Amino acid sequence: MSLDPALRQRIDDLLAANRIVLFMKGQPDAPQCGFSSQAAGTLKGLGVSFAHVDVLSDPEIREGIKHYGDWPTIPQLYIGGELVGGSDIIVQMAASGELQQALGLPPPDRTPPQVTVTPSAQAMLKQAISDAGGEMVVEIAIDPNFRTRLHLVQPDDHAVLVNVDGVTLQFPVSDLRRADGLTLDFADDARGKGLIIDNPNAPKPVRNLSPAEAEARVRTGTLTLVDVRPRDERSLAIAPVAHRDLDDGVEAIEALPKDTPIAFLCHHGGRSAQAAEHFRQLGFGEVYNVVGGIDAWAAFDPAVPRY
Repeated sequence: MSLDPALRQRIDDLLAANRIVLFMKGQPDAPQCGFSSQAAGTLKGLGVSFAHVDVLSDPEIREGIKHYGDWPTIPQLYIGGELVGGSDIIVQMAASGELQQALGLPPPDRTPPQVTVTPSAQAMLKQAISDAGGEMVVEIAIDPNFRTRLHLVQPDDHAVLVNVDGVTLQFPVSDLRRADGLTLDFADDARGKGLIIDNPNAPKPVRNLSPAEAEARVRTGTLTLVDVRPRDERSLAIAPVAHRDLDDGVEAIEALPKDTPIAFLCHHGGRSAQAAEHFRQLGFGEVYNVVGGIDAWAAFDPAVPRY
């Protein structure tokens, strides 16, 4: 199948205007397939800025890019107008350092992370390795949002191996610094049964804040309050303290320093919880959800109407 000249020119222009382009399904912060998530996550983990094209929203590009570089699958990474490959190649190149070199980045830091494995976790992992035939290692992958996956794999020459009291752990190079200080424990108690991962590098979870606590902290200048409701809904009931909104988009809030204490407010707490989680994943270290929203605020402050 020949590529339509107008479509070829569209892709040519796109690659000429952007040194690094990832053709993917979805957005980098909301990928719509596992392979696109892996590719975007690898690039984000390297701290590199890149343009992206959501092929799901552009069917012409979705089919055309496959013929443009004679590569049948999505995602596809281009650097300097040249096709690099898909998800597996991106991950492999990042592990070997070839991707960093192609991007003009320093070689990856291969310093092994400091990891603690408690005796109970050691026993559990050794048994799992033995049951699998004894030739496996425990791979620990930590993505940029600190989601952690553990599974038994064959040793990878490009990864970094750490032996902790007879248990061999394997880390993808891109994840090493996110693993520093990691502790693995095993529980069989009221918490449930299974491995427990404590990562001091991970952003703290979203915490709940009552309306009274939110009001007090805003008045003392120790909290930024963001009302995520649209303007017409805020007109029905509004928090009687200084606050920000998202009428002009989320970018200004996202640009705040990551150590800004920030709380989110909506009608009952559902939408604000989603917004709070989004900002936690962006790396904000102190994020709150105002429990019960403006409805709960009205319960403690009669001056605020309910709707």
